[in-house]
Amino acid sequence: MSKASEFIRTNFAKGDAIRDEGLEIPSDVKRYTDITYGDKGEHPEWQMLDVYRSADVPEDKKLPVIVVIHGGGWVYGDKEVYKYYSASLCQRGFAVVCYSYRLAPEYTFPSSLEDTCAVANWIVENEDKYGFDLNNIFGVGDSAGGTLIGITAAFLTNKEYSKKFDFTVSDKFNFKGIAFNCAAFEIKSVSETDENMGNLMDDLFGKRVTEEDLDVMNAGKYITNAYPPSFLMSATGDFLNNELPKMAAVMIKNSVPFTCKYYTSPNGELGHVFHCNMRLPEAAQCNDDETAFFRNLM
Repeated sequence: MSKASEFIRTNFAKGDAIRDEGLEIPSDVKRYTDITYGDKGEHPEWQMLDVYRSADVPEDKKLPVIVVIHGGGWVYGDKEVYKYYSASLCQRGFAVVCYSYRLAPEYTFPSSLEDTCAVANWIVENEDKYGFDLNNIFGVGDSAGGTLIGITAAFLTNKEYSKKFDFTVSDKFNFKGIAFNCAAFEIKSVSETDENMGNLMDDLFGKRVTEEDLDVMNAGKYITNAYPPSFLMSATGDFLNNELPKMAAVMIKNSVPFTCKYYTSPNGELGHVFHCNMRLPEAAQCNDDETAFFRNLM
């Protein structure tokens, strides 16, 4: 494990704990926890998911779905870190599926993409049990999770890309819209200009990363006009905010409908993945904007 990965695992965990201290799952949200969706590897806790539904809605009523893909540099994070964020999305009228996936360096790419596809199949298989509206499935991903939401949507809409892998997703699963939150989008340029990012990619692939490896992580290369409408966002203090115009350019080039938002605050800079901080009014605004974007696609 690189020093970059060690740093992320130690320091991101501390920061997330401080951010969420004292928060509780709202009483109007029902949470189904620790549901197994896969059985590969020696870390079963990394292949579990949680489902969030409104406690005030009958269990047999179908709800639109948001799939939450966590960030963490591909080496850190799980569904627990995103539970308050997931609950807040649920309160906006959605069933939410938040999952952990296998992390690097213990598991190399494409384990994280394979797990995401397994979650997609699980959602289809459990449509009736948890009241999922398969006609209205959306996805959100931040930071490294933004990379993952990007390539997952490419996997679902570009057969040439999906042929690169030996796993599949049910034809019943499609994203009607997605959101890139402070996303790592153009991995090649980021890893070439940031030594730490390059080290993370080495951990992700379990070897010195090559251009061919980086190519398969570049969603922009595989986006077509079949790609789902996308909400793109960043903020003043987001160290990945230069990815925003790159994403917008790719959407324009491929005639993909999109909305682009750059968030600011009168109280100072908004940091990376600020939308997960339930105490920030700007986070509430961002999450309102994204769920409104999704509802307009229904």
